[in-house]
Amino acid sequence: MNRIAKNARRGFTLVEILIVVIILGILAAIVIPQFSNASNDARKSSLTSQLQTLRSQIQLYSLQHLDQYPPLLVVGGATAWDNMTIKTNDDHTTTGTPIRGPYLQASPTNSLNNNSSVGIVTGVTDYGSGGVANASGNVGWVFNTTTGKIWATSRAFGFIYNEGRAGDPNNDL
Repeated sequence: MNRIAKNARRGFTLVEILIVVIILGILAAIVIPQFSNASNDARKSSLTSQLQTLRSQIQLYSLQHLDQYPPLLVVGGATAWDNMTIKTNDDHTTTGTPIRGPYLQASPTNSLNNNSSVGIVTGVTDYGSGGVANASGNVGWVFNTTTGKIWATSRAFGFIYNEGRAGDPNNDL
């Protein structure tokens, strides 16, 4: 009889199980918010890397095409990247057997707002004359035809992505 009583006492009590569940709940509440920001942080990191690649490829295109930027990039819009995704001659044409490029495999898409269109600004001030950036509010990239610099736009399109400070609140608008 004493043997049966010992075997019956081997399980966990309801209080012990509740304590374990509460501890797991507290740990989950601490850890889950950290993982929810991970995907957004990855998009920002990817965008910063993509900007570095775009800048170097635009510069390479310019060097190989008599110090001129891709004609469609200078015009902007949805087809702005087309000159950089095909082979071209030194004079930007595709006749004969082009030897330059392609510089990009496909049109780059801004990972924050899923847009590949390019807005054009001019002037020596960053982001265009008077510092106005992306006035139309619907482009993924902003290209300055005067300086040859390119920037990405934020999630809400209205701001330039601050790659030097990924935590900038304007990046997430």
